[in-house]
Amino acid sequence: MVESKRHVRIWYDAEGDYLEVIFEQKAGYFRETENDQVMEKVDEEGNVLGFSVLRVSLMKEKPLDVAL
Repeated sequence: MVESKRHVRIWYDAEGDYLEVIFEQKAGYFRETENDQVMEKVDEEGNVLGFSVLRVSLMKEKPLDVAL
């Protein structure tokens, strides 16, 4: 059985306190989630392509729990 590997793009901006994780490089847009800190990137069909987290440093205090 051959395992296929997914490449994930992770980018962190320390000055902006912003983290972005992209699972799939294709056209899409960011939309809000139930958590003000997290946005999800989706394609035109609504498939999740990645997510972003604002104010990442706040995660030191408590973890995030968000459904994508």
